[in-house]
Amino acid sequence: MSERVVPVVIVGAGPTGLTAATLLAQYGVECLLLERWEGVYAQPRAVHLDGEIHRIVAHLGIAEEFAAISRPCLGLRLVDRNMRVLTEFHRDPGPGVHGYPEANMFDQPQFEEILRANLTRHPKASVRGNVEVTGLADDTTDSVRVDFTDRNTGVQESVQARYVLGCDGANSLVRNQIQATMRDLKFDQRWLVVDVATTADLGVWEGAHQVCDPVRAATYMRIGHTRYRWEFRLEPGETADDYRDMARLQPLISPWTRNTPVDELTLVRVAEYTFRAQIADRWRNRRVFLLGDAAHLTPPFIGQGMGAGIRDAMNLAWKLAGVLTGDLPESALDTYEIERKPHALALIRRAKLIGMAMTEGGELGNLIRRIVVPLLHRIPGLGDKIMDGETPALHRSTLIERPRLRRSRAGRLIPNPDLDQGRRFAEVVGGRFAVVTSLSPTPTQRTDIEQRGGTVLLARPGTDLHRWLRRARARAAIIRPDGTVLSSGNDLSALCPALPRFHTHRTPTFLTQ
Repeated sequence: MSERVVPVVIVGAGPTGLTAATLLAQYGVECLLLERWEGVYAQPRAVHLDGEIHRIVAHLGIAEEFAAISRPCLGLRLVDRNMRVLTEFHRDPGPGVHGYPEANMFDQPQFEEILRANLTRHPKASVRGNVEVTGLADDTTDSVRVDFTDRNTGVQESVQARYVLGCDGANSLVRNQIQATMRDLKFDQRWLVVDVATTADLGVWEGAHQVCDPVRAATYMRIGHTRYRWEFRLEPGETADDYRDMARLQPLISPWTRNTPVDELTLVRVAEYTFRAQIADRWRNRRVFLLGDAAHLTPPFIGQGMGAGIRDAMNLAWKLAGVLTGDLPESALDTYEIERKPHALALIRRAKLIGMAMTEGGELGNLIRRIVVPLLHRIPGLGDKIMDGETPALHRSTLIERPRLRRSRAGRLIPNPDLDQGRRFAEVVGGRFAVVTSLSPTPTQRTDIEQRGGTVLLARPGTDLHRWLRRARARAAIIRPDGTVLSSGNDLSALCPALPRFHTHRTPTFLTQ
């Protein structure tokens, strides 16, 4: 049995695990990914990422590659069972507050191929495919032994890790090993998921379509130049086996395919999924953390499933890097669950609420929807609120100072505007702490910030950052490496002592936009 020691072992090389590995490698942290499949799992699953996650994708250094395989979604159309439009919300396909489109459709296997190819640029990260992780054990107070089996040879191996990240999905072995359990949030629906490829022009409005009906609720989305996704709620007794060919699927998809000949439609995949709402009772046991579907499961109605896992990785990676290099205390890792769990729970509940509003209530529910939904677009600002995609602020922690009695942007992401020569805020900051201020720092203040490893960005009048500070009723703000506002205020001298010492430098990998 061979054995090696690495700072971080990541179980699962899906989008969450690959994102975590890339972020850690950018900080120079060696990590090993263990994955049961030899390569990318070929079946399409997730199809949507919002503007916040597109911003993280850019942070990984693959903005251009992702833009090449994705397309902006133009909004949301709610229709009844007879395809009569109840209401429609339009979305600007151009860059939003995060610098990228607010809704992005894509094919998950293509995205994972890009993530894997990008990871090869970082020698600190390595992937072992076709291995089965079989157990975890606390061998010492400062390491965890990860046992796994090579599925090609049957040879049992182990590796010692300072920290382990469980990114191994809904049936997580890591979650089971740390004896965490999933709390059921009481949502359970069986759906048929259909992916079709065609070069035919369907002539359909290219936003997402949601059929509001308790019997046959459905969702339609165009996810690529030649790719389309349908999801249909299954009736009792139905299974995916009832719809294994285009002839049997045609009655379901014909409202969108219309007169397109069946032989011009290629069935990529048909599968049955059970949409659930669950969250783990704890996300950490000493040196082992849960991320992504291992920690939370959400219905897909607001398209936040994959994005939640990528947010987990973004939140944890820089903290873990800071602890491993000695910049941050071990207690900084406590903020991961404190910040991320309530955020994930809020989005799960939002998805559950929207899903129930669209699919429940029987005929009475249909009647209410026919009356109420067409009135929604008349409510001032509601369409913008639905389409802006802003997620809840992170909860207060030792790395987020949210005052109880006054308005603050702490816990939210700072905007990501262009600053100079096409470079955005996140690119200029480069994974460090930053102080954004409309006040000119004194030489002493600037030196203090730089000695702590931070950078200063002066928000001049008329700039996006200056306008953002004014809306936040602040003249200065401390921004974390993940773009989250740590604190804000009007007194730079009072604010600067809250800036942590963080000299863990990130390898610049941004592509110029």
